[in-house]
Amino acid sequence: MAAYENAGYQRLFGGDGLTFGTGFPLTGANRSRPDADEELRLAERAESLGFDALWCRDVPTYWPKFGNAGQTFDPWTWLSQIAAVTDEVALGTASIVLPLRHPLHVAKAAASVDQLSSGRLVLGVATGDRDPEFPAFDVDPENRGARFRDAIDVLRTVWREDEPELETRWGRLEGDLQLVPEPTTETLPLLPTGHARQDLEWIADHGDGWLFYHLPESTLESFLGDWRDLAGEKPFCMAMGVEFAEDPNADPTPIHQGMRAGSEWFREYFQDLQRLGVDHVIANLGGEDRERALETFEAEILAELS
Repeated sequence: MAAYENAGYQRLFGGDGLTFGTGFPLTGANRSRPDADEELRLAERAESLGFDALWCRDVPTYWPKFGNAGQTFDPWTWLSQIAAVTDEVALGTASIVLPLRHPLHVAKAAASVDQLSSGRLVLGVATGDRDPEFPAFDVDPENRGARFRDAIDVLRTVWREDEPELETRWGRLEGDLQLVPEPTTETLPLLPTGHARQDLEWIADHGDGWLFYHLPESTLESFLGDWRDLAGEKPFCMAMGVEFAEDPNADPTPIHQGMRAGSEWFREYFQDLQRLGVDHVIANLGGEDRERALETFEAEILAELS
């Protein structure tokens, strides 16, 4: 078993078939604070229905022009809450914006959630896409790719070494400090998201998988081919919006980073993804009744593809 294969990673990628997760906010309230009690209830419901992962986003500040605050709550605090009300479902970040965070804080927070959840944390990591946040954190957006690479190096080092020595852009470790708690495995699984301002060879070498977005099938095939050539069997994950039409035979129409369609189309579509070699899908469910969407996904997709 590889050094990063904790319980969450095994849940998502330990078998042969396509696995599915879904993302917060499960209530759909992504412009204001969602009802925490309802979100927790729906998280428990998603686990009971058989979803393999629950994913939260890292949105430090709300930019009204962007129009989406994610699940609003800080990801570390929120995942600790989710860990307390679930048992086996993987807990994912999609994704932590590394250039805006000190990597030692990320290392400690992530290891803490991993320990509190008995090893269920899988870390998507990204470079960020909300322009006003970079001056707010005094970060030059032109340097985010380099900061991302350096942060990955710090994370791996402090998770793996007891008293590391390391010179970084954030400070200096002189061999007299230790990160506590340690994660449940030698290093936590890291999934670079999108291109993360890196070339694919770097992502294949330094990531434990690749997290991308919804793509046309021909483009997806090309991406998967390039990924397998460089990364071998490391997993490929994709996030997409999924909205069920009332008519199960409805043809697909595009929505933001995904599709609206009948359940018949989605069943065939996910079968195609499995055939192509996609390992995990984060299905961000749309529609007014999210609990009904969770139940429809279970009945029409999970039950049919398991």
